[in-house]
Amino acid sequence: MSEQLIVPWDIDGTLEDDFFVPQYIWDMSEVVLTHYDLKVSNLEVITTKADKGGLIWKMDTDKGPFSLKILHRRPGRSRFSLGAQEYLVKEKGARVPPLYKTKSGEIYVEMGGKLWFVAEWVEPLYPVGNDLEGAKLLCHALGEFHRLSKGYVPPKGSEKPSRIHRWPKSYEKTIKKMDWFRNIANVYPEMTASKAILAHVDMFEEQAKKAYEQLQQSSYYELAARGNTAWGLVHQDYGWSNGQMGPNGMWIIDLDGVAYDLPIRDLRKLITGQMDDMGYWDVNWMKGMIESYHEANPIEDALYEILLIDMSLPNEFYKNVKEMVYEPMVFLDTEVETLCNTIAETDKSKWPAIEELREWKGV
Repeated sequence: MSEQLIVPWDIDGTLEDDFFVPQYIWDMSEVVLTHYDLKVSNLEVITTKADKGGLIWKMDTDKGPFSLKILHRRPGRSRFSLGAQEYLVKEKGARVPPLYKTKSGEIYVEMGGKLWFVAEWVEPLYPVGNDLEGAKLLCHALGEFHRLSKGYVPPKGSEKPSRIHRWPKSYEKTIKKMDWFRNIANVYPEMTASKAILAHVDMFEEQAKKAYEQLQQSSYYELAARGNTAWGLVHQDYGWSNGQMGPNGMWIIDLDGVAYDLPIRDLRKLITGQMDDMGYWDVNWMKGMIESYHEANPIEDALYEILLIDMSLPNEFYKNVKEMVYEPMVFLDTEVETLCNTIAETDKSKWPAIEELREWKGV
């Protein structure tokens, strides 16, 4: 009989219990834990990715607290991230949770078509303040993570996810989607948000085209040619929840989605996301964040130029509007109308801020 595969148990988002786990997965966990030299006294569900088939438990054991995690991605993809976590701890002494090996010395168990692993439960961990000083700590930790991840070569059987050579296609996709947004808004003129999208999409499309031209004229291709191991890993989902203060400094957790890329992408996402949350592009914040990152992982001039170009993309508009492609009748509501207008208003302070950063010699 073939092994039962773990599948998402809440695809449509209607499950009311966020901590529900199907019984067959509980049964699998008992089998998985027989591979470890641990006596488990309690297993507590901490968070689930019920729409993807992922899960984290906290375990109380005879050797202290640990996490047990099911990675929702393909096994080959998960081998890459687990190999990275092992590399960062063993080879670089990075503050990421150490993996606990099985009785046979493996860093994971494969079951149900997924990889399961056990890691030390680092405590205490707590978020840094949602202020400039906290942002500086986050950025310094991110720079350190990028620097330490250089040279990582994944284990055999791993996929090798890399975004390093995909930047132009990503920019082209943003430009293309702007036209989709325009067409959909024209098809649904009665929807509340359509008018706001049509009022702003031309401007954001021009920004995307200009950023693409700047990328083509920059040193991007020379930088990308250095290859994966020269640049190391990006986290891809870094922020206040995944960079936290703990024993001996800042720790970075949840490395499931790490990939090869130019490291500046993580920093750009952190900065532009914060500016969007603040509703204003604050140059002092931006300088402080960039300086703190630069202290841990120096930013060369050519890479700094890529950072400014990536900021020039209409990232927040694209990120917040792209879901309209799937269900426009549901998506184009009053909330999205307000969001579009807010992003457009925030955008006014973006350009003088980027220009000041261009003239700034802080890095």
